[in-house]
Amino acid sequence: QVWLKESGGGLVQAGGSLTLSCTASEQTFTFYAWFRQAPGKERELVAAVSWTGSSTIYADSAKGRCTISRDNAKNSAYLRLNSLKPEDTAVYYCAATRAGGALRTTLRYDYWGQGTQVTVSS
Repeated sequence: QVWLKESGGGLVQAGGSLTLSCTASEQTFTFYAWFRQAPGKERELVAAVSWTGSSTIYADSAKGRCTISRDNAKNSAYLRLNSLKPEDTAVYYCAATRAGGALRTTLRYDYWGQGTQVTVSS
């Protein structure tokens, strides 16, 4: 059974940094992605990364502040969050797919973790 598990969330002050980790039960995914969902809002893409790591996409809100990466040997993906703002407060989800295309939509991803809470205080 395929699973994804996130870790690394927590409470951080504005301007601080966090690194989120996602560990998977296998390494067959063409893309990993990180989404986030704040209370009362839709789940939105933060970033996605291809198998080789050479192709990445970012939400406009994440560009310049976030870095997505993966380590296939460890069945893992990571999201480094810098210069955090209170509006970054959300549950962050790791997602994975064996397909490609339409990477900004939740429908593309077949596998999801349970999420990790990131709270940024002002």
